[in-house]
Amino acid sequence: MLDHDTKRISRLTAIVTQFQTKKLLTAPELAGKFAVSVRTIYRDIKALEKAGVPILTEDGKGYSLMEGYRIPPIMFTENQANALILAEQLVLKNKDTSFIKDYSEAIDKIKAVLKHSQKDKANLLTERTRFAENYNNERSSSNLSDLQFALTNFCVVMVEYVNENGKSSTRLIEPYPDWKNYLPMHQNSGVK
Repeated sequence: MLDHDTKRISRLTAIVTQFQTKKLLTAPELAGKFAVSVRTIYRDIKALEKAGVPILTEDGKGYSLMEGYRIPPIMFTENQANALILAEQLVLKNKDTSFIKDYSEAIDKIKAVLKHSQKDKANLLTERTRFAENYNNERSSSNLSDLQFALTNFCVVMVEYVNENGKSSTRLIEPYPDWKNYLPMHQNSGVK
């Protein structure tokens, strides 16, 4: 398959996903999002219609999917699934029970479309993740995805630790599969 064809298939799939996340989209919006011409989007819309995707055209407004038409998410990467699962732990701290219920049900639906290996890792991440309050609301790192990966793939992580007295040290953190049956994992992660 040519690279051009692969890009087009990816774009067509992404367009359908966009339709599922927003009620109405215009050709210029889609063209901007995918860095193609409006004319290319018109051709893509026609190709999707020929493939049986029920796209409705609202003259002068844009395009939408027929009400009730849904396709399951195409694929989640491991990091995307982990981000959603981790967000569940934050939601569980919320005091509104209806919000917790709705989010948990949505996560269950997401887990339903994951590959078995991803489901296992998502469940492992749910079991192993706890949050402490961030009182200063600081955003001081960009390592959470790497840490999630290390946790679910049993990789050793090297971290710089600073105690409450300001003294820093380097530590190796080694996730292990079961607290009761500790078995050292001797894999190295690129996380630092």
